[in-house]
Amino acid sequence: MIVVDTSVLAPFFIPGELSDDAQKAVQKDSSWIAPRLWRSEFRNVLATHLRVQKMTLEQAVETISNAEDFLRDRDYEIDSAAVLDLASRSGLSAYDCEFIVLAQQFGIPLLTADRRLMTAFPETALSLRQWLGR
Repeated sequence: MIVVDTSVLAPFFIPGELSDDAQKAVQKDSSWIAPRLWRSEFRNVLATHLRVQKMTLEQAVETISNAEDFLRDRDYEIDSAAVLDLASRSGLSAYDCEFIVLAQQFGIPLLTADRRLMTAFPETALSLRQWLGR
């Protein structure tokens, strides 16, 4: 089981630079989990694709539906106090800290493309390539 943030989840469902590595990661471990926040972040990625006309509304709706099916019953409500504590100590956003708190709660890695997360939490936040190389 691994925690994935939107920077990994999006290329799994939307073709892009990290898509091949995201596909390899799901083959290595398909038990992906995320905080419920992933839905809002993912919708924002899709809204951006709509705005720049990289996909149609129908494609965006199908993509979020596929992602919701994939993570059904594997997204978690995160303790607000733990998120705020981590955000205050790290200087990172509460959004980012939700993913870290979930990974720490389960004692598993967070896969991310976010360098700030990897720098602030090197013991928890790993890049796809780091994790695939393990």
